[in-house]
Amino acid sequence: MLWVKAFHIISMVTWFAGLFYLPRLFVYHAMCEDREGRERFKIMERKLYRGIMTPSVIATVGLGVWMLVDYGWTAYGHTGWLHAKLFLVVLLLIYHHLCGRYLRAFRDDRNQHGHVFFRWFNEAPVVLLIGIVILVVIRPF
Repeated sequence: MLWVKAFHIISMVTWFAGLFYLPRLFVYHAMCEDREGRERFKIMERKLYRGIMTPSVIATVGLGVWMLVDYGWTAYGHTGWLHAKLFLVVLLLIYHHLCGRYLRAFRDDRNQHGHVFFRWFNEAPVVLLIGIVILVVIRPF
């Protein structure tokens, strides 16, 4: 089970790297004024989302469910920290989905948001990561 946990953490770190970087690409994409630059950002965003983030989220959730089914729910299912962590993970999945929607909006040249919006949007996964790590390590309730 330690191997499953190790690969869960590895895939989570990879997923978060994408969650941190893709919105930063959106910031620069929203500021970009030349066609060549916008096309370059579209390629970078697509490759990051499809090639790194989506496989990472699938691995993270799959391995997390494996751990939850194997021993997590019976050992910790009655504790509040696990429920809170799973709620934050659901928020991250929604955030991931929103990243995909914004990616498609940029792809289709119909983005409605400016770079300031994406600068704020970029902060959400940091807050969620802090909450998840504190819940898993400290288990406050």
